Amino acid sequence: MKLWRPRHGLSFAGNALVLLALAALAAWLLHLQASPWPTPTPMAKPRWLAVAASALWLLLCGRTLWRGRTQAQTTDSTDASGWLVVHATQTGLALELAERTADTLRQTGAAAELRGIAELDAASLQGRRCLFVASTTGEGDPPDAALEFAGTAMADAIDLHGTHHAVLALGDRGYAQFCSFGHRLDTWLRNNGSQPLFDLVEVDNADPGALRHWQHQLGVLAGRTDLPDWSRPEYRPWTLAQRRLLNPGSAGGPAFHLELLPPESGIPQWQAGDIAEIGPRNSAQSIAAFLDASGLSGSTPVEFQNQRTPLAEALARAHLPDASAVRGLDAKTLASRLQPLPHREYSIASIPADGRLELLVRLMRREDGQPGLGSGWLCSHAGIGGSIDLRIRANPNFHAPDPSRPLILIGNGTGFAGLRAHLKARIAIGARRNWLLFGERNAAHDRFHGDELDAWQREGKLARLDRVFSRDGDAQRYVQDALRSQAAALRTWLDEDAAIYVCGSLQGMAPGVDGVLAELLGEAGVAALLRSGCYRRDVY
Repeated sequence: MKLWRPRHGLSFAGNALVLLALAALAAWLLHLQASPWPTPTPMAKPRWLAVAASALWLLLCGRTLWRGRTQAQTTDSTDASGWLVVHATQTGLALELAERTADTLRQTGAAAELRGIAELDAASLQGRRCLFVASTTGEGDPPDAALEFAGTAMADAIDLHGTHHAVLALGDRGYAQFCSFGHRLDTWLRNNGSQPLFDLVEVDNADPGALRHWQHQLGVLAGRTDLPDWSRPEYRPWTLAQRRLLNPGSAGGPAFHLELLPPESGIPQWQAGDIAEIGPRNSAQSIAAFLDASGLSGSTPVEFQNQRTPLAEALARAHLPDASAVRGLDAKTLASRLQPLPHREYSIASIPADGRLELLVRLMRREDGQPGLGSGWLCSHAGIGGSIDLRIRANPNFHAPDPSRPLILIGNGTGFAGLRAHLKARIAIGARRNWLLFGERNAAHDRFHGDELDAWQREGKLARLDRVFSRDGDAQRYVQDALRSQAAALRTWLDEDAAIYVCGSLQGMAPGVDGVLAELLGEAGVAALLRSGCYRRDVY
């Protein structure tokens, strides 16, 4: 059902007709006047004041009408290729976060239109790139502003193929129906053909870690991962104990297994599926080159992020400006202009019982050939025995299912990290119904933790293992191909109430798996898995 909204042209015409009617009424009343108005003396000045006041009033009315018409034209001519940022707010937090979302996109040069959900109908979402910031109130209810949209637009089916979306769901875990409206909105969009840009992000009581994750995803979408964090992470110092290359000779970028030891205060607890937020730093070489070019001393104490620190340390944690542009500035002024480096996120590949935090990181390259910000720091610049700024962020949407339930794990590349943590956690508690489908480039070089997987399979801890390698010329090139070929086994596992967890590439792998599941189970079957929480993804 399409919600009715007044057309701007009709609104303008109606206002004009009201003014004309008022003018006609004034003329008729003047005609009824039988004799001239009494003329007290003096009259000239009051007459001129009356004329001026009337003219000013007419001018203001005309200006108001014209501005309304101009704004209406601007709204109606919105570029459909830009972003539509929609807020469904109860207390104002969703509106505030939607405004920050739109501002972040605009900082990247993208067009972003901010709208309240009450202003929309379902048809206005067709063919758009939409970002929703949606609150849940009470026990799973939509906010008041979204009641009409939820009761009308979301009650009907509509073709949203060609639409792309993401949802930031706000809630409170103190309620049983946590983030319920955000999940309903995401499910409705998916069921009607909209493609998720990334998986729904849950926010418990404005958790800053979840909000940084949302902002990180915005940066990825806009091709700008250098944007400063909305809030400063509270890192703890971990020690880089080991860095081991997993794929020497690979056609892909080098991938490293990293081991980090906890701070002296002891190892914190986390669950399989959780995320490590890393505070990257610039290399010592680039800092030295900057200081040499700028003529400044790295030992000069400065204020940076409300801390007293040497200039070299501040430069390590900030975007390095062009040295020629800051020549002549003193260290204090330079430090006041520095922008902190944003965090980077990596799936944790271990469990607390291991006594260490393990990562699987691929060294990425920028267009100019320089190492990526986070991967360059972890894989190249950080020294063994050195300190790594790290914060663990809970990722409840990717936490493990009940251990009695069979688990199908699907992933590629460094997405294996999150799957490995789930396997380790389930093996530790005796859960044996585990099936891994994993894809990489070449069997000769890219068998990440291959000996470990083979041992688990021999020992009966991994019930099924399907590995595919895209560059080896096999008919089954990708994990989605392997999944399709195992359709009968997939149905058997799902009949046993299995859950499906996917981790890895958002481009190619994740939509490929979605497509195969839709082929084999139908879109309704996939929607049912999503609703029940049996189909979860951590893709990037």
